[in-house]
Amino acid sequence: MSKPRIGYVGLGVMGGALARRLLREHTLTVFDLSAERCAEFAALGAIVVGSPAEVGAASDIVLTCLPTSAQVKEVIFGDNHGLIRGMQPGGIIVDQTSGATSETRAMAETLSASGIDLIDGPVSGGPQGADAGTIAIMVGGTDAQYGRVAPVLQVISPNVVHVGPVGAGHTLKAVNNMMSAGNRLLAFEAVSLAAANGLDPAIVVDVINKSSGRNSATLGTFPNNIFTDNFEARFTLALMEKDVALANDLASGDFASLSLAPTILRNYRRAIERFGRNGDLHDMFRFYEEAAGKQIAKKPA
Repeated sequence: MSKPRIGYVGLGVMGGALARRLLREHTLTVFDLSAERCAEFAALGAIVVGSPAEVGAASDIVLTCLPTSAQVKEVIFGDNHGLIRGMQPGGIIVDQTSGATSETRAMAETLSASGIDLIDGPVSGGPQGADAGTIAIMVGGTDAQYGRVAPVLQVISPNVVHVGPVGAGHTLKAVNNMMSAGNRLLAFEAVSLAAANGLDPAIVVDVINKSSGRNSATLGTFPNNIFTDNFEARFTLALMEKDVALANDLASGDFASLSLAPTILRNYRRAIERFGRNGDLHDMFRFYEEAAGKQIAKKPA
């Protein structure tokens, strides 16, 4: 059986890392608004085209990785240049964006009238996880749809899981990122609060990592970023705010009075007001340093 023709739209930090993994076993047809990224992929052997429609025409399976569902909608349905202008019935789109569940389901329903499938396959683990082939991929779609795309996604990482119907991947990604965002703030607060009361932050983190309070921020962010010269997270405040907002939108009914998402969202929005939408995720730590009244991060404030 011949390999499916694969396309990729969106070659940014995350999408680019995922697409590079696919290039190990597939010839990709790709598109990105950045000429620099397109040139990089051309040098790696990808076929660069001038629009999403051209990607669609050359592909059986197209993967997308963009900042928001609104941009995915434009890439798929955009006048004259959208994927739908080139893809044939029987094609399938796998959206790896951290997107909105309801918008993904609505787009899938619209596309079904054209005989094109849309499922979600967002990822968690960052560009480092994509580069290493360890990233988690959570797929929302039918069993048959999952069966079609699983061999392709497994080229990116063996950690591919079918989590439910279309939209389920985006739901799981939203709640995962809400936890990640909240855990980060809790770790920042805990370490800074201890430092304000005279404790050595490095000792605090070391003991927490041997205790019940440990999380991804104490295990990774502090030793790898806060306490080193490698301060940047390579992830913007705006993207984290968007992900928490997606989870917040899910918390209706009885969850509305229980959810911590509004508090998490408020703090990231405060950081955006101060550092801008393109501010680095770790800029958030400055608030906690200031509350502690001392510099904790190795990088100067």
